[in-house]
Amino acid sequence: MKKHLFTALLLLAAGFSEARETLPHESAAAETLRFTPATAPEIRFVGRAARSDDGALSFDWSGAYFSFRFEGTRCAMRAADSKRNYYNVFVDGKPHGKVTAEGPAKTIVLAEGLPHGVHTVLVQKRTEGEQGRTTLFAVGSDGPLLDAPQAPGRHIEFIGDSHTCGYGTEGKSPKEPFTPETENCDLTWGCIIARYFDADYTLIAHSGQGIVRNWGDEKEVSDCTMRERMMRTFDMEETPLWDFAQYRPDIVVIKLGSNDFSEGVAPSEEAFNASYAQALRQIRAAYGDVPVLCVAPAENTTVYGYLQTFLREQQDPALHCTVMTPGITDWGNDMGANFHPNHRGHRKLASAIIPYIATITGWEMPEKVVY
Repeated sequence: MKKHLFTALLLLAAGFSEARETLPHESAAAETLRFTPATAPEIRFVGRAARSDDGALSFDWSGAYFSFRFEGTRCAMRAADSKRNYYNVFVDGKPHGKVTAEGPAKTIVLAEGLPHGVHTVLVQKRTEGEQGRTTLFAVGSDGPLLDAPQAPGRHIEFIGDSHTCGYGTEGKSPKEPFTPETENCDLTWGCIIARYFDADYTLIAHSGQGIVRNWGDEKEVSDCTMRERMMRTFDMEETPLWDFAQYRPDIVVIKLGSNDFSEGVAPSEEAFNASYAQALRQIRAAYGDVPVLCVAPAENTTVYGYLQTFLREQQDPALHCTVMTPGITDWGNDMGANFHPNHRGHRKLASAIIPYIATITGWEMPEKVVY
């Protein structure tokens, strides 16, 4: 039998401890696991993905996640990646580790040494589409897979930019440059809100994107913004388009506008609202009359003014608007890498939006910590 070969991943951040990876066929532990195809009913996947005939799932959007239950002490995933992506691993509802998917297919240990018994595992893609596309082939465990975890019965779709992706959330200083290792969508306002309401979520987000103009674009209307990307199965590929019959969220929350007003040309109200109207038409065609909440970013009050006009023009009873007012976060303790919010900052942003979602959906606001 080949010698064991383990690569230690000393990636200690935000409560995620060391995890480890095994190379293909070089771990006796991996050889003792029973593997189940990714598309099996015992594995619950949430997000946009393409299914292949061999039972694999391919996906690249930030925040895509899958969960499963098994009886045993050890589990793993068999996955490949076009570049390198980082994943959060939760066991029985608690952060357990952080693993890496990179290159050709390999067996990646998710958890081991657990007390023997029934465990629920959730694996979340913490990095965004630019970091690569993951193909999940199978999930392995040293005991039987059980029925998949139950769906919570609520679903929120967030459409956004770097703040929704979690760009720099684990950075220690606003002057620290961004690296993919510090990107963690689980610490963002969207995932915090989903946890608060005990809801599934999808993050349709890409750093630097706007609704009409992307970061630093010399043109008033960029060739490809979130209004185009939101229609895709993969963030980084124009085709295939997503089949919107796969799920229907209870509410869509859009937070865009920061990058539209980045350095250079500022979009006019007419151009901004025309692009927003196109995005709204796409949402209506995809999901019908689900509530849509437009959130203006705190750093630009112009966007809120544009959106107020947009609401009056649309006369859509299921369309709503709010704003994260300037000063809601500070530029020191609330910032991670490259002046993007850290977990503390994102908790503040989430707390500002939670009451609006509760009012719009009719969901209760439980007395619980926003985390």
